[in-house]
Amino acid sequence: MRIKILLNGVGRIGKAILKQIINNKNFEIVAINEINPYIENIVYSINYDSTYGNLSDKFKIVNDNFIQNSNAKIKILNHKNLTDINLDNIDIIIDASGKKEDKNILKNLPIQAIFLTHPNANADINIILGANEKDLAPNIHKIISTSSCNATALLPALKLINDTKQIVCGDIVTIHPLLNHQRVLDGHFVGSATRDVECNFEFGRSSTQNIIPNKTTTITACSLVLKEINSDLISSSSLRVPTDTVGAINVTLFTKEKCSKDEIINLFNEYEKNQEFPILLNNYEPLVSSDFKKENKTTIIDHRYTDVKNNNMIKLLVWYDNEWGYASKVVDILKFYISQNSKLST
Repeated sequence: MRIKILLNGVGRIGKAILKQIINNKNFEIVAINEINPYIENIVYSINYDSTYGNLSDKFKIVNDNFIQNSNAKIKILNHKNLTDINLDNIDIIIDASGKKEDKNILKNLPIQAIFLTHPNANADINIILGANEKDLAPNIHKIISTSSCNATALLPALKLINDTKQIVCGDIVTIHPLLNHQRVLDGHFVGSATRDVECNFEFGRSSTQNIIPNKTTTITACSLVLKEINSDLISSSSLRVPTDTVGAINVTLFTKEKCSKDEIINLFNEYEKNQEFPILLNNYEPLVSSDFKKENKTTIIDHRYTDVKNNNMIKLLVWYDNEWGYASKVVDILKFYISQNSKLST
C-alpha cells in the first residue's frame, strides 16, 4: 500500500523533500498545497534550481491544476488553511510551510500524522534521528516535529559525547548560509512570522556582502528533543554567511570525564560503523563547504579540527547540508514512522 501524502509548502525544504520522495514506490504525493497562486511559477521553481541543478524528468501542467512527469501526477492546491482542504484521500501531511498552526486544529485533522519541518514546543514529539527516535509512538504521537537543520546536525554528536563523557558546559557557533527572508541589498528591517522574527535590523543588511551575527534557536531546538541538552548547559550564537547551502557548527565542550583526541575520534569512528540510520560521516580530507552539497548524512565531523585540550575541552567542527541533507532526515523519519505504524506498514 502506497502512503498518500499532502505536501504543504514547496519552498526550499519542500522542494528538496519532494525530489527525494517522488521516486519512492512506498509513497505517493497526492497533492501540494502552496500559497503561491501561480501554478506556472510553482512548476518552474520545481523544475529549475540554481543550487542543486535542474530536474531531468521535468513536470508539466496538465488539466489546469495538476502537474505531471513520468513518475507522478500531483494536484496543486491553493489554500491558506489546512482545514479548507479535503483530506479524505490523505494519510500523512508533511508541512514544510513553516507556518505555526494551533495544536488543536492539527489534532483534529482526519489524517494519521502531520510532520512539521520546524521545532515546535507544542508538537506531540520533536524527533532527531540518533537522539530520540525510539521514543516515537505512532499510536500516541500525531503531531511530529522533525526539528531544525542545525539541531539535526548537532544533537547526535552532543548526545554521543554526553553519554560517554558527560558535558559540563559548552558553546556553539553556527555558520549558516543565507536564507530567503534576508535582503540581497541593504534595506529596511526584516520580519518573518514563520521564523518568529518580528524586527531584525541585521537581516535588513545585504546578505551577499556581509557576515551577519545573530542569535540561534539551535540549543532550544535540541532541548525539545533531549531536555538535558539546553541553554543552561550550552551557550550559542550564529553567523549568516553569503553561501547558498551547507552550514558548519563550531563546537566547544567541557566534560566531566577525561578524554584524549584519539579517544574522541575513535568514538565517532565506531558510531559511523554501527549507526542504524545515515546520520554521521567522518571526514579527514581537505574539503570545503560546497563538497558537502547534497550529502544526506547530516552530522559530518571534520576531524582535521577535532582536538582536546587539558583532557576535558573538546573542539569539533560539524558540517551539514541545511537544505538537502535536512530534507533527507525528514524523509528518513517518515520512513521510520511508517515502519513503526502497524496501520500504515501492512
